[in-house]
Amino acid sequence: MEFAVRALLGLTLACAPVAVQAKEVILTCTNLSSGTAWDSKVDLDRHTVDSFPADISDRTISWADPQRIYEFDRRSGEMTMRGPSSTGGYFLYYRCREHN
Repeated sequence: MEFAVRALLGLTLACAPVAVQAKEVILTCTNLSSGTAWDSKVDLDRHTVDSFPADISDRTISWADPQRIYEFDRRSGEMTMRGPSSTGGYFLYYRCREHN
């Protein structure tokens, strides 16, 4: 009987949930014209970039903040930022890399 209790207790402990950290990467992007660089935090588990909802796949990461839309090609490292303006909008181009 004691063995059965120990076995059941061991099984219960083995099945207990384990806290897992969300997988995050930093996306460092540099403007191709000005050389200005900035970082964004990508949470791969929660599908967010800097806390904004994002579409994340093996090939792309895209998201929007209240003022702009970002589209990052994970294979080439190129990112396009689109923003509205009174003349119809503008595009800025960046080279980005992912790192921890």
